[in-house]
Amino acid sequence: MKNAILIVEDEPNLGDTLSEYLAGHDHICRLARNAKEAREHFKDLNPTIVLMDIGLPDGNGLELAKEFRNIRKDFVLLFLSALNDPETRVEGLEIGAADYITKPFALKELTLRLERILVTHEDVSNTIKHGPLELRFNSYEVVDAKGDIIPLAQKECAILKLLYSKAGNVVARDEILDQIWGGDKYPSERTVDNYIVKLRKWCETDDKQNIVIQSVRGVGYKLSINSGE
Repeated sequence: MKNAILIVEDEPNLGDTLSEYLAGHDHICRLARNAKEAREHFKDLNPTIVLMDIGLPDGNGLELAKEFRNIRKDFVLLFLSALNDPETRVEGLEIGAADYITKPFALKELTLRLERILVTHEDVSNTIKHGPLELRFNSYEVVDAKGDIIPLAQKECAILKLLYSKAGNVVARDEILDQIWGGDKYPSERTVDNYIVKLRKWCETDDKQNIVIQSVRGVGYKLSINSGE
């Protein structure tokens, strides 16, 4: 599938290499070497994917990503950075990044990660309603029973989409880790639990329990749909 990719990278060799490599895989690529160019290309290209460096000559990639997220929520965001401290990685993921790849990295690794991410990014539907609850996968948000819109980080949305796609069945913890995080760099079990806690709080605003996320001890999680509409 051809995707429009905005590459924000100020290191000339890496930027050119990424652009040529991904264009060779049938993607439409636009390279920005600073924040100013990135803003222009983001508006013109309407990218499906943004590969974002953090250290830019005229700004910070984290802040630029937040700016882009305020404009649109339906693009896949990946950070490419030499910075590997936990706080920066967490901040990037909280913005809604699908992944945070530390330099140096192999081009094949980037391609595989993108392929995995894009599978979970495919739309199940634009908007799905069950009672007062709404799921909006392609805008990375849900609506609770009070009508409040709750933004979701990319992995939160991917977990919810996976559980929803297998509603009524138990999804093993290992499957969630493999589908959402891939075969490497698994988070701790506690990390997965924290994502589920936020999704449960959204479900529980509905007294009629149209959607329920249950823990199955020692196995994983199950999303049940009980709509009586």
